[in-house]
Amino acid sequence: MTSEGTINAAAAGTWKLGDLTVNRIGFGAMRLTQHGEALTADATPSDRGRAINVLRRAIELGVNHIDTAAFYFSPLRSANELINHALAPYPDDLVIVTKVGPGRDPSGEWIQHATPGQLRGQVEENLRQLGRDHLDVVNLRIVGTGSIAERFGALAQLREAGLIRHLGLSNVTPEHLTEAQAIAPVVCVQNQYGIGARPEQDAFLRRCGEEGIAFVPFYAIAGAGREAGADTGTAESDQVQTVARAHGVSPAQIRLAWTLHRGPHVLAIPGTGNPDHLVDNVAAGAIELSADDLALLSA
Repeated sequence: MTSEGTINAAAAGTWKLGDLTVNRIGFGAMRLTQHGEALTADATPSDRGRAINVLRRAIELGVNHIDTAAFYFSPLRSANELINHALAPYPDDLVIVTKVGPGRDPSGEWIQHATPGQLRGQVEENLRQLGRDHLDVVNLRIVGTGSIAERFGALAQLREAGLIRHLGLSNVTPEHLTEAQAIAPVVCVQNQYGIGARPEQDAFLRRCGEEGIAFVPFYAIAGAGREAGADTGTAESDQVQTVARAHGVSPAQIRLAWTLHRGPHVLAIPGTGNPDHLVDNVAAGAIELSADDLALLSA
C-alpha cells in the first residue's frame, strides 16, 4: 500500500453509540495480547512495546472506538492494561467498549459465565484495569438462547448507578434484543457476521438499522477462523480474491469493506497486533465497492 497508508478512520463515516459518536472503523483488542490463537491458556505473549505502539498508532489514524474485555489476556499481557498504559489520559472522543459475562481464572482457563450478582465484580474489574470511573459501553455477552432478563437487569442497575453509560448485547438472538429493550436502551448488538452470512443474520442486521442500533460484527475478517485469525492461505473464495485484485487491496480489506457496505449503522472492529495490518484495516473504510462487486461477493 502507498498513499492509502495515510487514510484516516473518519473516511468510513460515523455512527452514534447512544450519545457517543464513533468512526465506523474501530479496533478490536482481542488479538493484541498474544501471537496466534487468542483466548487460550498457553498462548505466546505478544511484544509489549509493539502492542502499545499499535494502540497509539490506531489513535493517530483516527480510531476512536476500541472493543475490549477483561478476559482478553495471555500470559504476561492484559488488553485492558495495555490500553490504559498506551492511551491514558484518554482522548476526549475515545469510546472504549467492553463486555462482561464470560470469565477466565488467573491461569487463563475458562470459568462459568457470571451470575447476575457477579456482573458488578466484572464491571469493577474492567474499571480498575482501564483506570476509569465509568465504562462508556458494556455489552452483555451471551451463550445459549435462555432468558437474559435477570443479567441484563443487573447491568441496567449499574447503569442507573453511574458505573456504565450505555448498554449493548453480544452473541444474541433477536428475541434477546426484544427482552433487553423492555428493561433498558440497547445501543449496539455485537454478533458474528461477514460474507456468507445466513439470511436470518441479514434480517437481524436490518432490524438493528431500523431501530437505530449499531450492528458490530465480530470475526468479519476471520470468518470461520474465529480466534485463530484471518485465513491468509488459498482457502479464500474466488469472488473475494477477484474483487480484491480489481481494487489492488487484500482480501481482508474487501471483507471489511463489504461489511461496512451493509448499512450506515454497521461498525467494524478488526483486531491486530501488526502495525501494517492496522493501517490496511483502517484504509478499508475508504474502499468503494460497486454494485457489480457487491453482487459478486453476495453470490
